Amino acid sequence: MAGTSADTHRKLEKALDQIRPGLLRDGGNVELLAVAADGTVQIELQGACASCPAQSATVRFALEPALRLAVPEVSCVVPVPGDPTPPGR
Repeated sequence: MAGTSADTHRKLEKALDQIRPGLLRDGGNVELLAVAADGTVQIELQGACASCPAQSATVRFALEPALRLAVPEVSCVVPVPGDPTPPGR
C-alpha cells in the first residue's frame, strides 16, 4: 500500500470512529492493530464482539466496506482474537 503512513492510520481510525458507537452500544469495540504494505488491515474485536456469532458479518459488511471507502488501497480486513472483557472494565 502506498501509505502505511500516519495519514493512512488517521483515515482508518476516523472510519472506525463512525462504526464504534454501535459496537460500544452492544458491549463491544474495535481496535486498529496494523496496516501491511499489501493493504491488509489487522483489527482486534473486543468485548462482546470478540465472541459474537455475527463477528464475520460485522467485519465483512460493516468494517471492511467502511475501511475500503476511507482508504481504497485496503485489500482485506483480518480480525485477530480479541479480549472478551467488556470495554471500560
